[in-house]
Amino acid sequence: MDRVCEESPAGDSSSEEEDLDSTKAAPRIRDTPEDIVLEAPASGLAFHPTRDLLAAGDVDGDVFVFSYSCQEGETKELWSSGHHLKSCRAVIFSEDGQSEYWGRQPAMCAPINSLLLVDENVLVTGDDTGGIRLWDQRKEGPLMDMRQHEEYIADMALDPAKKLLLTASGDGCLGVFNIKRRRFELLSEPQSGDLTSVTLMKYGKKVACGSSEGTIYLFNWNGFGATSDRFALRAESIDCMVPVTENLLCTGSTDGIIRAVNILPNRVVGTVGQHAGEPVEALALSHCGHFLASSGHDQRLKFWNMTQLRTVVVDDYRRRKKKGGPLRALSSKAWSTDDFFAGLREDGEDAKAPEEVLKESDDDSD
Repeated sequence: MDRVCEESPAGDSSSEEEDLDSTKAAPRIRDTPEDIVLEAPASGLAFHPTRDLLAAGDVDGDVFVFSYSCQEGETKELWSSGHHLKSCRAVIFSEDGQSEYWGRQPAMCAPINSLLLVDENVLVTGDDTGGIRLWDQRKEGPLMDMRQHEEYIADMALDPAKKLLLTASGDGCLGVFNIKRRRFELLSEPQSGDLTSVTLMKYGKKVACGSSEGTIYLFNWNGFGATSDRFALRAESIDCMVPVTENLLCTGSTDGIIRAVNILPNRVVGTVGQHAGEPVEALALSHCGHFLASSGHDQRLKFWNMTQLRTVVVDDYRRRKKKGGPLRALSSKAWSTDDFFAGLREDGEDAKAPEEVLKESDDDSD
């Protein structure tokens, strides 16, 4: 190419060089935004409700806001809070996206472990000692202060009417609180491990809870006293969980694998992504539903494409499979579990997405 340019007339040479420069300058469009590298693991993640922004709070107490894009080089830090002495374990945006909240240890209170927005003025906090507090920013002190749980509050969820608050606790119990009437309703029977996450599924008919023993516990709505179903994943734990559709959710585990799980029928569909050899700390789904963000102990924020997963349909037919077989990869950057620890692929390398959309899964719980 250099020789051809040298032999061409001066004007043509200049024109070709300009064409080459413009070609080199053309940004690469990726399947997902680039990884974001932090100085400490992030324990809180939240997407903006309408814009392509991601907020992260890390264990050193820093809070960051990033703009993200599939155009290479366009994912950038927009704002940071500066270093604090206390870790930031939860971050959320307001419903209109104009405000951002994060959980740190308030004066004279236990450290906040979970944070949930009720409306533009009211939010709920769950702390390390099992305390549940309801706050109105327009008033002094909490509107509700309850302590029915004996251990930390790992996660919280609200029903669509924003009447009932569901809490997952380290004491193994699902808690139910009526925040409209500001009263405690009940605790479920304790499970054998910590409850680490909680979310509504099946259009609010089911409540799913992840646990430290790698089991998903299911409760019927208005049947919170005892589980209606449970199934174990091939995972060391379920440290975080986020719904993708009314039937599918993603779980993050201590083994570093992000699994896609179908609820009723209960199946592990495959792997969405991974933080190789490092625990997954938090998951969040973008406002458009196209991207899942994950944070791990490798101090990286990663993005995973959800386009294929959102089309997955799992029916009741269960084919025979080899027990303990590898899980299939469901995104362009995901590894199947048979090559997860092999280290044969670059973690950030974009691979070709599977050509066929998965219609059913061969993998279910052990």
